Amino acid sequence: MKGPIHAYLATDHDRLDDLLRRATADPDHVDQPLYAEFRAGLLRHIGLEERILIPTCVRLRGGEAPAMAQRIRLDHGAITALMVPPPDRNVIATLRKILTLHNDLEEKDGGLYGVCEDMVGPEAEALARQLREAPAVPVLGHNDRPGILDATRRAVERAGYTMEE
Repeated sequence: MKGPIHAYLATDHDRLDDLLRRATADPDHVDQPLYAEFRAGLLRHIGLEERILIPTCVRLRGGEAPAMAQRIRLDHGAITALMVPPPDRNVIATLRKILTLHNDLEEKDGGLYGVCEDMVGPEAEALARQLREAPAVPVLGHNDRPGILDATRRAVERAGYTMEE
């Protein structure tokens, strides 16, 4: 049975997936207000995992991170890097590819959400409440300076992926 942490974070994945789908429904035009909402939500979601969920798991494991934490953190770096340049077809396609694999790693049986939920036991509801009540994170504008796509590509490759062309 999936508990409150899994339910909240998986539902947030669904909300973010829907925002991305709607923001990019027209392949020739990104709906900027919807994409901005998606981007802010995605960066908040990553922040929840990086600042609350993973550190709680590490603390409960006596300082040892769950096995999938390194993979998840590499993905977070790539996803965050993809939020820096203005969205184009390649950025969106790469983002979709990574998110599909990443979300499964967190949501599947034995994934991050279940592992952490098992660790916190009866405190799962309190942790889920902390996640729900966490504030938004500050979001800077896109960066379109020369070389930003090269830096994004390097972050994507460091996580073991390739940019879609």
